[in-house]
Amino acid sequence: MFGVKEIDAEGLKKMLDDGEDIRLIDVRSQGEYQQGIIEGGEFLPLHTLPMHINDMPDDKTIVFYCRTGARSGQACAFLKQNTGIEALNLSGGIVRWYQSGYPVTQPKAKEA
Repeated sequence: MFGVKEIDAEGLKKMLDDGEDIRLIDVRSQGEYQQGIIEGGEFLPLHTLPMHINDMPDDKTIVFYCRTGARSGQACAFLKQNTGIEALNLSGGIVRWYQSGYPVTQPKAKEA
């Protein structure tokens, strides 16, 4: 997505495996979220981002993801425009993550 920094599935997997301090945010709908998440993904539907914009850390890497990368790209652009914080967009979203052979897990009941 133009003007948005992206990370591919392999890069995100490496960050997670290396124990990097990231905030992984899933901006999909409730129904999509219930179908499965990237382990550690935090549920924050795109339409609620404006209400949580002041909760975004500027001292750790933020990675947004959605189904294919379009909505998460919008989240990155919105965050940058409104706070100056530059987040990463998971290129291809959870679909590319899964196609790359990485695990998708069920969210815990308290997260849903």
